[in-house]
Amino acid sequence: MQASKLVLMSAALGLASVAAQAQGTDQLQQALAQAQAAAAQAQAAAKQAQAALEQALAAADRAKQSSAAVAAAEPAAKSASGGGLTVGNSASSATLYGLIDVTLGYKNNATSADASGSRRSQFTPQVAWFSGNRWGITGSHATSGGPDPIKAIFGLESEFVANTGEVDTPNILFNRGAWLGIQSDALGKLTFGRQNALGRDPASSAVYGDPYGPAKANLEQGGYTNTNNFKQLIFYAGTPNNTNADGNKVGGTRINNGIVWKKAFSMGLVAGLQHSFGVDPSVARFDTRGSSTTGSLAFNGSNYTVAGFVTNGTVASETLSDLNSYRHTSYSVGGNMQVTPMIRLNAGYFNYTAQQAVGVGNRKDHALTLSAKLTPEGPLDYAVGYQVMTANNAGTSGGYVLDAFRDMSGVKAATVASGNRSTAYGSATYHLDTTTDFYLAADHLETTGTYLAAQAKGAKSQNEFGLGMKYKF
Repeated sequence: MQASKLVLMSAALGLASVAAQAQGTDQLQQALAQAQAAAAQAQAAAKQAQAALEQALAAADRAKQSSAAVAAAEPAAKSASGGGLTVGNSASSATLYGLIDVTLGYKNNATSADASGSRRSQFTPQVAWFSGNRWGITGSHATSGGPDPIKAIFGLESEFVANTGEVDTPNILFNRGAWLGIQSDALGKLTFGRQNALGRDPASSAVYGDPYGPAKANLEQGGYTNTNNFKQLIFYAGTPNNTNADGNKVGGTRINNGIVWKKAFSMGLVAGLQHSFGVDPSVARFDTRGSSTTGSLAFNGSNYTVAGFVTNGTVASETLSDLNSYRHTSYSVGGNMQVTPMIRLNAGYFNYTAQQAVGVGNRKDHALTLSAKLTPEGPLDYAVGYQVMTANNAGTSGGYVLDAFRDMSGVKAATVASGNRSTAYGSATYHLDTTTDFYLAADHLETTGTYLAAQAKGAKSQNEFGLGMKYKF
């Protein structure tokens, strides 16, 4: 009651002044009575002012809650960061989002050698340099109350080709993901369906696979893709369980019939487990060909992150005519460090072994990746990187070394290859705002020994350049 005290002090001073001027007892008593009445009135006024203040604060709080409820109940405007368009209420929400990336590209050695040994270059719109064009819907529903409610969550994501508008994978609408699950801080995130292979996710090698991934391990799906020469490294982080454009079950960087659990613990620890069932789990004998299991572990430090994974699986023949299973294993460890506010360094190691056809022997690969991301003040950022993939006794198809976790049941001893595949790459990106980017990118591929890359059409090297625009919504 600071106001009351001040009023009382003022009244007391007024009383003293009146007393000093009074000439008799009656005047003194009259002045005292007047001062006491004034003090009582002031104290009552102070109480009324405090009550009015409390009512105003309560009204402001109710208005704030009402505003939040309206915002949750009505469609939200598209966020400035490309976060999508969200509708929902206090318990449920769904977000429509997407990405469009168009690239005008050039590459040499784009065709096989003609009769004279010459190869043609190519300058044309191409598949997006960085990111598969996509649209998707994701959402959640709180099934319980309290500070840590259990949420039902889902995700549907489809990829398309911006140059033609066609679906990326024929006859499969949600080729990038179709999953349902539950999530809470205590339980973690548990999802079922088609989704990313755990080894490539931000809970694992995405934090060091290239400079374009997240700096910190998290529970979202994402990571690097397989477009362009420098992105083929990601197949070591894949699994045997995927679907290609022909409907056959082959290796890749996503899984069908999958179960994935990820959880962020205290002190920066992030763990994950994944199991994908066989190529045809509906058959009576429960076909386990094409099944795999992955475990991952990551730690987020103050200015660094370390992570890794181990995958063990069996690969089936693409046509399922070979009833044998071929065991493939892959593991990786790496991390990144924010050296300065402007410079982030990334590094990682991959190891891969695969059983091949009888009499051919095992394939044994290893790979290294080094990269850096430079983010000076202003709208421009830069990325550079180098990776080398070493294949030993690797199965080939059409003379080209097969990607990891592919069907190797038909490999012949006379067709295996050994050698290095190295790629240097870099890019500069201009951020017009938080949703729209323009970029210039390039890479240089070289192979040694008997290693031939399908992208170079039999040549031992290839240069690529890309000029593009990317928009997130």
